[in-house]
Amino acid sequence: MAIEAAELGFDSLVSIDGNYADSDALSVLRGSIISASSVKEVLRQTKRAGEAADLVFVNAGDLAFNRAVVTVREVSVLRNIYKTPKNSFDHVTARSAAEKGVAVDINLYPIVHYRGVGRQKVLHRYADLLMLHRRYGFPLTLSSNARSILDQRSVREMHLLCSLFGMTDEEVRAALGSVSRLLEPERPVKVIE
Repeated sequence: MAIEAAELGFDSLVSIDGNYADSDALSVLRGSIISASSVKEVLRQTKRAGEAADLVFVNAGDLAFNRAVVTVREVSVLRNIYKTPKNSFDHVTARSAAEKGVAVDINLYPIVHYRGVGRQKVLHRYADLLMLHRRYGFPLTLSSNARSILDQRSVREMHLLCSLFGMTDEEVRAALGSVSRLLEPERPVKVIE
């Protein structure tokens, strides 16, 4: 998959929970996904993930959970926002994510694979998320949730898919390059009032 990702125009990818292999073609980072129903469980699992992961992803939940999770120092990315209710990521959570440098993931898998009303809901959810991003400046990441080379998308395809919910080419480039900024020891803080 790393060779295919390099040929599709990527300079890095995140391998989740294993299947880690270094590549000359691009940088392969280790990631860990935490699915928990409480912040206490997230804290316990982040300690377990420890040094085994370069990036820690947490599956989004309800509003109180998301507000608390974005303040956890070890959390890098909040993911699966599209699976949560509309009010589960609001302006307070967006401001906290911006202050802490926690990114929010935009997963393109549902845009490609869902149909009808399901796809429309995802597109509206991402448009709302993009509006909060523009206002508060928290980082965004883009993912394809690829499990094989058949699910991988090129950089060009990602630009086109993101244009469906109003993301500009500049915003897509910034989201594609945000993983390297998340790995920096001091994350940039950009809060727009």
